This record gives sequence, structure tokens and C-alpha cells, in this order.
Amino acid sequence: MRRPAFRTFALAFLSALALTSAASAAEVHVMISGGLTAAYKALVPEFERKTGHKVVTAFGPSMGTTTNAIPVRLERGEPADVLIMVGYALGDLIKQGKVEASSRVDLVKSPIGVAVKTGAPKPDITSAESVKQALLAAKTIAYSDSASGVYVSTEMFSKLGILDQMKGKARQIPATPVGEIVAKGEAEIGFQQISELKPVAGIDIVGPLPDSLQKITVFSAGIATASKEPEAGKALISFFASSEAHDTLVKSGLDPIPASATH
Repeated sequence: MRRPAFRTFALAFLSALALTSAASAAEVHVMISGGLTAAYKALVPEFERKTGHKVVTAFGPSMGTTTNAIPVRLERGEPADVLIMVGYALGDLIKQGKVEASSRVDLVKSPIGVAVKTGAPKPDITSAESVKQALLAAKTIAYSDSASGVYVSTEMFSKLGILDQMKGKARQIPATPVGEIVAKGEAEIGFQQISELKPVAGIDIVGPLPDSLQKITVFSAGIATASKEPEAGKALISFFASSEAHDTLVKSGLDPIPASATH
């Protein structure tokens, strides 16, 4: 009698446990820009395994008016629990009341890199002057429609004194990774965050911009005010900010920001 009774109890316990797990597991909707994509894709399966949560992802630029841009997605009413994007763009969403201010975590710093098609001659980019000469010599130049591209087109060209010369041959690439344009041979030189260039096949990363021209972009995460799963969302952000994620972030070309330095 004891065995059947024990078996009945065990089955009931396991059923209750399964129901509890199912009830606590959440579907976390994430909107993320390209800067963390490679690391994100490597880390999400581990987060799902550890927590039982399922992550549903929408990719798009942090700014701009393209269909996939995160602000545009939010305006359409697409579901979002977690936003991972350029820090100042997230700050704008906080001001608009679309992200909980207290939830913001600055995750990583990301430098801008220079890329050419695989096998193409690599320009000298060791100084501001050498970058200037490389740009003047290039026939076609591409930059992103997000933070790095905004800096390159509105600040760096001016700083180098070549804004007018760039107007006919430098172009913004909306939504598509700049590396893909370079890989196709549609641009001789491409500028984007190194973390966004690394996953692209068919290009060589020449290196980061020299310090005198470099612009570091901070990528941050926050919880959408319309989130249906804020606690699961916070768990995801905490995982990305944890020591467990550190090496994966570094491998993808990012510089993790210590927790003590975040908001």
C-alpha cells in the first residue's frame, strides 16, 4: 500500500511542480539594436535555459524612421518588455515616458571601427590625418543610420575638414549592417561599431578609429513602461550585466561597464 501511495504522492508533486514552473515562466519581448546582436544571440539561449523564460526578439536600429527602428516599433504598439539600444536614444524614450527611468542599466561601451572588403588594401587609420587621406582617396564610403553614422556624418567629417568632399560619395545605410554593403563591394570603406562589423562575412576590420577621432557609444537596457513581464525583463537585464556575460560581450568587441558605474 505504501508504494502506490508514495507513487501517487510523487506524481502529484511533480505535476504541481510542472504547473508552478509553467506559471512562473514568462515570454519576454525584447527590442534590440545591432550593437549587441552577436553577444545577444550567444547569451539568450543560456538565459532561457537557466530561467525557463522564453525570449522573443525584434531587431532594429535605435533611432531613425525605418520600419524596424525601435521608436517606430513602439509607436506601432508592438509588444516590448526590454529595450536594449544606444544609451542616449534610450534616454529619449525615458523622457517620453516609454521606459521606466529607474530600470536603466548601462551595459557596454562600443568603439567605432573601419572595414573594407575581404582582400582589399587596408588603409592607414593610425592618425586623424591618415584617416582623412584614406577618405579623400576612397570612391565610396558607407556609414550607419544609428549612433556611429550620426557621429561620422555630422561630426567626424567636419572635424577633418572634408564635409563638402564627402557629400558626393559617402552615404547613410538604413537598417542594413554597413558590413554587408562593404562585402558586396558597394562601398570601399565602411564605418560602424566593431561589434556590428564582427559578425559580417566578407569584410576585413581594419581596426578602431584613432583616439583623436573615436566616439564611444554606450548601449543601455531598460524596461518598457508598457511591459507585461517587467520582473522577467529585469532578470534578463541583470543576466546581461552579470559576470556570466562578461567574456561573451568582450569577445564580440564590446567593453562591459561595471555595475558600480551604471545608473
